[in-house]
Amino acid sequence: MNIYAQCCGIALLLVLGWFYIHQKRLHLNTGKAFFLTLIVAIGSLILDALSVIMIWNKDTLPYICVVFSCKTYLSSLLAVLLCTVCYICTDIYSKRILYYKMINWNVILSLAAIILIYVLPIHVHSDPVNREVYTYGPSVMVAYVAALFFLILNLVLLVRKKAVIRASRRKAMLFWMVIWLGAALIQFFNNEVLIVGFASSIGIMVLYIKLENPEVLLDRQTGLFNQMALTRYMRQLSYRSRHFSLVLLVLEHSFYKNVSKESKESETAAEMEMIDYIISTAGTRAFKTAGDEIMLVYDSSEAAEDNMRKLRKRFERGWGKEEAVFHRPYWIYLSDSTMMRDVKDVPHLIKHVRQNSKELLENGFLQIDEALVWEMYETREMENVIFNAIERNWITVYYQPIYSTKEDRFVSAEALVRITDEDGRVVPPYDFVWVAEKNGMMLRLGEIIFEKVCRFIRDYNPEQYGIKYIEVNLSAIQCAYERFADNYIAIMEKYGVRPDFINLEITETATMGAKQIALANMRKLIDYGVSFSLDDFGTGQSNLNYIVDMPVKIVKFDRTMTNSYFENGKAKYVMDAAMHMIHGMKLEIVSEGIETKEQYETMRSLGISYIQGYYFSKPISQKAFVEFLIAKKEGKRG
Repeated sequence: MNIYAQCCGIALLLVLGWFYIHQKRLHLNTGKAFFLTLIVAIGSLILDALSVIMIWNKDTLPYICVVFSCKTYLSSLLAVLLCTVCYICTDIYSKRILYYKMINWNVILSLAAIILIYVLPIHVHSDPVNREVYTYGPSVMVAYVAALFFLILNLVLLVRKKAVIRASRRKAMLFWMVIWLGAALIQFFNNEVLIVGFASSIGIMVLYIKLENPEVLLDRQTGLFNQMALTRYMRQLSYRSRHFSLVLLVLEHSFYKNVSKESKESETAAEMEMIDYIISTAGTRAFKTAGDEIMLVYDSSEAAEDNMRKLRKRFERGWGKEEAVFHRPYWIYLSDSTMMRDVKDVPHLIKHVRQNSKELLENGFLQIDEALVWEMYETREMENVIFNAIERNWITVYYQPIYSTKEDRFVSAEALVRITDEDGRVVPPYDFVWVAEKNGMMLRLGEIIFEKVCRFIRDYNPEQYGIKYIEVNLSAIQCAYERFADNYIAIMEKYGVRPDFINLEITETATMGAKQIALANMRKLIDYGVSFSLDDFGTGQSNLNYIVDMPVKIVKFDRTMTNSYFENGKAKYVMDAAMHMIHGMKLEIVSEGIETKEQYETMRSLGISYIQGYYFSKPISQKAFVEFLIAKKEGKRG
């Protein structure tokens, strides 16, 4: 008699079960399905060993007991395979009705096979000389056919539904199925080699190591659940259409009562005390989602608000020895998850709120409302529009001509970006520029625009029509990028564009965040031959001291400032003074937003060097701009 393989399999699964039970778990559906499979597999291995023992002693035991034990073991194999179907389907079918429909059909098939196993005859064989025991006959054949069906079903599900199963989970399950199928084939052709049960235990061990080890879902430093756990938990809540509330603690600020006397050890002890208190708060699921974030998930807004009051009150005191370590967290509160289209959007919502809500910094508390949620979705949709425009080359450059009052002709143009969505509609710049700056896409978008401008200059040579330079807008994120100047120089060299044909427009805000990097980039480009303009003067925190500090040659009056000159008496004096001082610094002025002849004549009489606005032309496509220049040049000749 040889039941070493079964005993090894039982011992292996018992050890895995002990570790699994005694580890902190999130009670995910996949974890429950795994644990059920583990228990049934242990039972099947025990029945396997028991059936071998009873066959070996069939001469001293009632034959009906021997047959019953063998058939019960065969039935348990189908139960294990049915559990694997449940485990796989937990990932595949997000809608519970589809999940239960799939499982119910498989339960019916399993019961039908089990009934046949018990009804049909079975034969047992034992060979004392070779120490062989096994079963055969119609009952065994039914078990093999049914087992093969479930194995093939599992493989088909893993292959056909791979789009909705994580790659790591699919690979681990495929590995298990292949091992099990191989063991079944070996045992089918060699009845005395009883390894199917042990192969099952090996597969379950692989699942535990690769997928279901609870330690993988824990933050090692704090013992809280990690970002991966939150993602899986949110997916499960989404599948179940469960409502919840959440509270986010943002632990950005901490300080000591006595800074000079506190040690790193006391800080660590204080942090663990804080974590233990948070974990002990009733009705929560606590997740460490980032270095400074702890997210608490509650089943109801009442539970969330009650525990949040307790937590906020406790944070008024210090932590650790003598309560010397203080934290002043920001609090973000979502009372009802039904505000969102999908609970899996929680990380995106939190990121959006932290990036865009000034109230959070001012008050230390922010309750998310439907307006914020809607804003998040609009931002994400615009991010997709920008991404598609970049990937599919749905970006075009329009040009707005700039008129020289001194030379009485068009000498320049401002390059303006336009992108289209999937329906071919043009997206207004004010809808996407701020989003591109927030998410970092502006770096790539800016380079694409600049490359298109340089290609236009090379291909159409606008200098032949009297154009001296093209103005290109820069964003704050571009100016703060250390390799910005090098990249733009490389693009100009690629298309053979003279640097003096490029004028880059910056705003005051472009250098507020990283002034030294921005100035270094500007100096490198100026040394190369590029010139700069200060755009949107007259908005935000505009001041003349800024012009003194910046190496610009042109100042552009914003449309708002231009309109104010004609509509507001006080603004007129301010603008007169600004023009006088700018002219005194030997800088040129562009007046934007000129729409009427009266405005044009007034600006010209004030000594404004350049005029830009609908009075001459709205922004037009590349082709229309060339035609515009040709028409103006021929008109001059005429």
